[in-house]
Amino acid sequence: MEVHHSLGTSTDWIVMIVYFIAIMVFGSYFGKYNRTTTDFFFGGRRFAWWLIAMSIVATGVGSHSFIKYSAKGFTDGFASTMTYMNDWFFVPFFIFGWLPIIVYTRIRSIPEYFEKRFSPGTRFLATILILLYMIGYVGIGFLTMGKAILPLLPQDFTLLGIHFQTTLMGLVIVIALIVGIYITYGGQTAVIFTDLAQGFILIFAGGLVFFLGLDYIGGFGLFWDLLPTTWKLPLAHFNSPPGFNFVGIFWQDGVAGSVGFLFMNMGLVMRFMATKSVDEGRKAATFNILFMLPLSAIVVGNAGWIAKAISVASPDVVSPNTNPDAVFVVVANIISYPGVFGFIMAALTAALMSTVDTLLNATAAVYINDIHRPAKKWLSKKVMTWKEEDKQELSAARIATVIFTLMGVLAVIPFSAFPTVYEAHGFFHSTLTPPLVVAIFLGVFWRKFTNASVIATFVVGVALMVLGMYYPRPLIQIFDHGTAFDPKHPYTYIGALYNLFVCVFVGVLTTVTRDCQTKIIEKIKTNPNHKSIMSGITFVSGSIFVMIIFNVTTLPILLALTLVMLVFVVLASNYYSKYSEGTHTEGLTVWGIAKAKETFKGSKVNDRDGDVIKVNWKLQDDADDLMHFSKNDMAKMAADPGDLVYVCDARKYLGGLKSVHSTYGEPHNEDGIVYITQEHIDQGQFVKDKILTAEKEM
Repeated sequence: MEVHHSLGTSTDWIVMIVYFIAIMVFGSYFGKYNRTTTDFFFGGRRFAWWLIAMSIVATGVGSHSFIKYSAKGFTDGFASTMTYMNDWFFVPFFIFGWLPIIVYTRIRSIPEYFEKRFSPGTRFLATILILLYMIGYVGIGFLTMGKAILPLLPQDFTLLGIHFQTTLMGLVIVIALIVGIYITYGGQTAVIFTDLAQGFILIFAGGLVFFLGLDYIGGFGLFWDLLPTTWKLPLAHFNSPPGFNFVGIFWQDGVAGSVGFLFMNMGLVMRFMATKSVDEGRKAATFNILFMLPLSAIVVGNAGWIAKAISVASPDVVSPNTNPDAVFVVVANIISYPGVFGFIMAALTAALMSTVDTLLNATAAVYINDIHRPAKKWLSKKVMTWKEEDKQELSAARIATVIFTLMGVLAVIPFSAFPTVYEAHGFFHSTLTPPLVVAIFLGVFWRKFTNASVIATFVVGVALMVLGMYYPRPLIQIFDHGTAFDPKHPYTYIGALYNLFVCVFVGVLTTVTRDCQTKIIEKIKTNPNHKSIMSGITFVSGSIFVMIIFNVTTLPILLALTLVMLVFVVLASNYYSKYSEGTHTEGLTVWGIAKAKETFKGSKVNDRDGDVIKVNWKLQDDADDLMHFSKNDMAKMAADPGDLVYVCDARKYLGGLKSVHSTYGEPHNEDGIVYITQEHIDQGQFVKDKILTAEKEM
């Protein structure tokens, strides 16, 4: 493949450097809004839907999309958009199922949901899988940024008398240092507001590439005529070629990818946790899926279409053998002018940085909530105040961000072995998302799904996935839908279907046989040596899992051992974990959202419709966390003492940045006045004489 170096001019580099400096300063500025870990990770749960919607655009589009979909647009035409539109199938499940659950249960991480829904042991396994997923995602982001910027650099250069060879890993390290600076100090608020700016920039820049490209070619008519007929098809062929077809894309990018992105990507989940309410989150998701997603599909893929048209008309300008991952950068350089190219590349880096910063922040959140706090509770005997503890956790979060940044850099090494980012990311989705996707989806939408079932899905499902990697031909071939076998990349896409199937199979089988499991456990407990028996069963299960991971014997024997392990894992899970369907499903499934709302409030929900009012604030001497409105103002809001209230600076362009959640106290008689505490003022950073808006939450 043709490799490019030293693209761009000094003017372009100036534009890019100025951008980097600006984004670091801008992001770091928001460190002042991080008074607590809730602020650092979730932005204080305060933001309006439009701010979150643009942040989602920046994160979604930035997740390698410019590079990935430009590459597929160059090799496969308009069918590249198909991979980007799969979210349409699953967003309803998210906004009416998963979203209200994660908000009303007040969870701080996805593993915490697994403990509430199932058991502490399940939380431990989920933490491992989530961290692997998030670190891998960070690695994909760094890889993409490196591949995007590498064509701009010379093959080698001399700095301060020292000769350097330009390498992908060296570039990734530099990028990681830049990203780490502002995310470490800015937290979630910095992420959201930098994403707001970056979202607008990348949409504009992606559209600019399209229009500049059409102008370079000679207009839309000539562009359309130059494209081969097969490039104009909106959908790929059903089962061909092996590396890009409809059925494979659906299972890999649609089910494993989109469901994984919506349900287990802590970066996205934390976006919605930062909204002021569930309704605001639903507005953000709906706006994104109906309006921004189709626009984004065109924005991220059009450089590939332009490149294909140029390669047909002028193969000496854009070679048909150009590395697909370099297509976006090459086209942007050809069609634009000095400075404009720098702006476009700044937009590309903006898109990529917006994804990486989100993922790093989310990974640190998982660490604090699911490793740091449990470990500290177990090891430390020192009693600290809430403020002391939160300050310590905030420092730990920043240190964790640095560590996970380094781990993300290391993750680039295995991913860089794939020919393109698309293949690397596809493999990543196919191998890391299925167990968690299945566990979350069945846990949310199926009350009968048990703790033993989810542990079996994690352990036995992963074991069967590993066997599929070792033996793709006999195992995955069953699901190939007629897709040809490629020895270099065996069943790249259909592997996702196999992995999803085995995880669902294990989960469903162990759920429908729970009565039988209960009887066996009861019988084992009648044996005086039941503790020793179960210890032996647990040891054998672990030994079998290790044997499968290292592929120590033949496939038939490993499959037989997997069946044994399935039985043993289920028995051990039932024996060691206490699980009650009533306790562990109340308010934690789609069927219990009303109960979740009551739990969130702490009392019966007030569903009466009320108005949003404007008030001035005064400081009260009371130390309680209550806000006191007049009787008339509370009547306008349809609020009663004890209801939840959201108070915000009336300047809408702030998007909820200066706001706070609280509870209604007893009313007074001063209309248009709300009495708040000093803590409310500090948390909301309210400004004297600035009007506030207030509305009842529930």
